[in-house]
This record gives sequence, structure tokens and C-alpha cells, in this order.
Amino acid sequence: MEIVIAHPSDPSVATVLRQSHALMQALFPPEHNSFLDLDALAAPGITLWAARDYSRVLGTVALMRCDGYGEVKSLFVTEAARGTGLARRLLEHLEGAAAGEGIGLLRLETGNLLDAAARLYTRVGYVRRGPFGEYRENGTSVFYEKPLIRVCS
Repeated sequence: MEIVIAHPSDPSVATVLRQSHALMQALFPPEHNSFLDLDALAAPGITLWAARDYSRVLGTVALMRCDGYGEVKSLFVTEAARGTGLARRLLEHLEGAAAGEGIGLLRLETGNLLDAAARLYTRVGYVRRGPFGEYRENGTSVFYEKPLIRVCS
């Protein structure tokens, strides 16, 4: 298994991202979905990683750089890889990259029906907070943040 920088136009990456989008569209009203489409994930200031097992993409995560913090986007693991710890590995990879860039705070928005995601975020140190950036309360969004610890050498 390797985690590599990916492009959303890669067909295997796009397939996984579309699976994530389909799940969000099935669970939440359209106006409550805040996922980035494939073109947006290719924008400057966003890095997308894919977890690959040989030629298969099993998960994705993206870091969007914002003014004063980074935002976790597109964290998704395929059904075949759920329960393996891959989501945590992807999140830790993103956190390491963000800290390496000097980003001191990560934030994210997720849905209130995504219990496994909420458990993961809590387990690795994210705490609930209110809306940030352009997000607004909508009855389904849940917001988290985590300060990143910088180690001085």
C-alpha cells in the first residue's frame, strides 16, 4: 500500500471520488453537500492523495490550504478497504504533510450520519467546533478542528 499525490482526472481516482460523492448525495440534501467536484480538486492550493494497492485506488484525501488553516477534504475509503485503518493512515499522511508546510491548524466538515468518520476524528484528536469559512449551520453538517503540534529541532 502506498499513498501518493494523485490527480482527480486519473480514471481510478475519479471512480473513487465519484463513489464518495454518490454516498454523500444519497445521505444528505443537495444543498448540504460541500464536497469538491473533480475540477475543484485539481485547483491550485489543493493537494489530493490516493492510497493505492498495486493498480487499485482504495481511498483518497485532500488538503485545501485556506487563510490561517488547512481543510481536510475528500477523505473516503472504498467499501473493500473499510475497517483496515486506511482512513486513519490517509488522515495521518495529510496531517504530516500539513505540519511539514507549517500549517498549524486543520479543520473539516462532515455529515451527522457519518458515525465512523466522527469516531475516527475524535480518536485522533479532532474536537467539535462551530461553522468556519463559508460554512453555515444546516442541520446535517458537523465541524471539527485539530491543532497540529510542531516539533522544534
